[in-house]
Amino acid sequence: MQYSLQGLQLTERFEGCELVPYQDQGGVWTNGYGNTHNVTPGVVITQDQAVSDLIRNVQSAVDTVNDLVKVELTQGEFDALVDFVFNLGSGNFQSSTLLRDLNAGNYAGASAQFPAWDKCAGEVNQGLLNRRLAEQGEFNEQQT
Repeated sequence: MQYSLQGLQLTERFEGCELVPYQDQGGVWTNGYGNTHNVTPGVVITQDQAVSDLIRNVQSAVDTVNDLVKVELTQGEFDALVDFVFNLGSGNFQSSTLLRDLNAGNYAGASAQFPAWDKCAGEVNQGLLNRRLAEQGEFNEQQT
C-alpha cells in the first residue's frame, strides 16, 4: 500500500514545518517536517528540502508498515499506522502491543493502543495524545 494524501496531511499537520533546526522535546535535533536525519544545528534548510526529506522519511514508515503488518488494512488504517511509525519509529512499532494485536486480527484491540503512546520522557504530552487520538480516528474511519 501507499500513503494517501489524507495521511500525508495528517503528518504535516502534527509535525509542522520548521526550516531552522531545533531540539525536540526529547532533545533530538530536528528540522523540516520532523526530520531527524543529517540535521546540523544552525543550518537552515529550504522548503523544497523539507518536502524532500518528508517524502523520504515517510517512505521508510510506509515500508515498515508494509513489511510488518500481516493482515489486510483499509487506507485509513494504513495511513494511521504510517503516521504512528513516522512519529515513533519502526522499533517501537515492531515491539508494540498494537502490532501484535493487529497481526492477530484484533483490530479493536490495536485501535485501543494508540492513546497509550502519549508520553515523552515518561511524561504525558498533550500534543502526542492529540496525535494518537487523530491516528486512532483515522484508523477507525469506515471506508466506503
